[in-house]
Amino acid sequence: MEEILSIVGPDLTSQTTNFRDPIEPKQRLAITLRYLAAGESFASLAYQYRLGAITVCSSVHMTCSAIEKRMMSTHIPPPTEDQWKAIASKFWDKWKFPNCLGAIDGKHITIKAPPNSGSLFFNYKKTFSIVLLALVDADYRFTYIQVGDFGRASDGGVYGSSRLGRGMEAKTLNVPEDSPLPGSGVQGPMPYVIVGDAAFPLKTYLMRPFPGHRLPRW
Repeated sequence: MEEILSIVGPDLTSQTTNFRDPIEPKQRLAITLRYLAAGESFASLAYQYRLGAITVCSSVHMTCSAIEKRMMSTHIPPPTEDQWKAIASKFWDKWKFPNCLGAIDGKHITIKAPPNSGSLFFNYKKTFSIVLLALVDADYRFTYIQVGDFGRASDGGVYGSSRLGRGMEAKTLNVPEDSPLPGSGVQGPMPYVIVGDAAFPLKTYLMRPFPGHRLPRW
């Protein structure tokens, strides 16, 4: 906690007013970590810390924004070419999938619909949400994350407009050059790929399951 506080603390300081003293950055961070780790409600946290629910809510929002601003680029930076190769090597060693840069998926995070938002956040599960898009390595560790897209958007649509999707399409993400598959002999070089489910588009760098439509019955 102290390490995180040293990084985001300056962004969590509020000015003193005539009405109340500001909440200490350490307390804001403690509230946020408790909220993220335990999933406690704002009302419960407000009772425990003797604060208003609105104050707890604003503290969580402020702290999460500060963490994203100060720590995203250093703790989840875009992989280098050598790091991509190491990820692919681990996928082969652990899962026997060659030339794989990661597994991608989107998850819906349920929210209370913002005022006047119409159906923007209404998803196929008939709840209101924002979308979390994430890429993980062979050990389930995040290598890319984006959160905040409208719940009505599909995983493929979110991916296509994301920094990851645009970077893969433009070939600006340090992805290694094509290389032969393990034990392929004279087959020739094959591209490095991301793997996703049927919600994602099929690309030379993005593999999805074979749909199996219109196959003859034997």
